[in-house]
Amino acid sequence: MDVELAEERVLVVRDRFSMDHAEGRAWTRRVDAFGTMAKLTGFLSRPRDEEFEVVYRERRLQPFWRIACTALHVYERNRDYRVAVAANVQEVMLEGTLRSVSDGAFTVSGIEHCRDETEKEYLFDAIRGAPDPALSAHLKYEADVSDAETLAAASLAGTVVVPPEAKASMLVRDVLAGSIVRIEADRVLEEKLSLHLIDLYYRPVYAFRYRWQGKEAVVEFDGVTGETRLGGATFEQHVGQRIDAEFLINAGVEAAGLFIPGVRLAEIVITRSLAAKRDSAKP
Repeated sequence: MDVELAEERVLVVRDRFSMDHAEGRAWTRRVDAFGTMAKLTGFLSRPRDEEFEVVYRERRLQPFWRIACTALHVYERNRDYRVAVAANVQEVMLEGTLRSVSDGAFTVSGIEHCRDETEKEYLFDAIRGAPDPALSAHLKYEADVSDAETLAAASLAGTVVVPPEAKASMLVRDVLAGSIVRIEADRVLEEKLSLHLIDLYYRPVYAFRYRWQGKEAVVEFDGVTGETRLGGATFEQHVGQRIDAEFLINAGVEAAGLFIPGVRLAEIVITRSLAAKRDSAKP
């Protein structure tokens, strides 16, 4: 089996909104952020603006993984085909061979030449490591290829760069394992897995933590889609964190100790032949 791995990339989805715009949108959801108690209070006397305090605000780059894999199987298999004939036919002469008829059909043997090619794309929350198809909404917008130096500069400028706790090496292993399918073959001519995308995306998120009557709640604003979310989180523990390449990418097969169930490691040929193709690819 051949396994082709693309070069890993880091991309940052462009921010479509400003901090002021995000804070204005979040402010309109502050009462909702505190749940039923705040709403019940609002029925009697709507909470005044001065009762709410913004105790923390952040712009962060939140990570997710985009991994795409194509599985190719080219193989041959022997098959027998039953050909139905009229009820009064007893024998059939086909290509110089006399074939007997049984139960209204005769049998022809042949070799099937098969090609199965499937492509799958996976999106993972890079903090929890869980699949999250909803992240595809961010792929509609422009993104710029980045690196550790650029992200470090953003961190020094006050943006919180959240580290990907879910390592690409483990996700790549799972994607490869999930791409292997059982085939019925008498002879395998080609078997290849191509991971043509191993991308770490960062998307801008604004978060605002409010205090009201001694309680705190967070409202998030998506800097790409413009959606607000209640009950979010803040990541001030990562403020000013040092950024380096190892912090960002850890998808090398050698480092991962790649193992694909059902395939002996000695039978896996790993190449980086997709690197040249990726150099000219758009985000």
